[in-house]
Amino acid sequence: MTDAFSLDDLAALIARRAAASADQSYTRSLLESGTGRIAKKFGEEAVEAVIAAAERDAGSLKMEAADVLYHLLVLLQDGGVSLQDVIDELARRTQQSGHQEKASRTS
Repeated sequence: MTDAFSLDDLAALIARRAAASADQSYTRSLLESGTGRIAKKFGEEAVEAVIAAAERDAGSLKMEAADVLYHLLVLLQDGGVSLQDVIDELARRTQQSGHQEKASRTS
């Protein structure tokens, strides 16, 4: 069996492909299309995942979830936010209950 593929691996792959040419890399072409296009693709994939979940279609949900994760990581790459930044934020939030964490946010 091969080593397990992780979100860190995917983030590193996206970073490498961001440096490729757009004609050879979908990731690069997305990045060149701008934040608005990347965010729209992320949103489209998220909606498709929600529909698959609502329809209880596990096969489609698995595929759409993979698309969501990929497009989220491209959006993070575009925004200069690392996956580790997100992991650190999640770790910080787990220090208190979800209700406490939400109440502590400023609007």
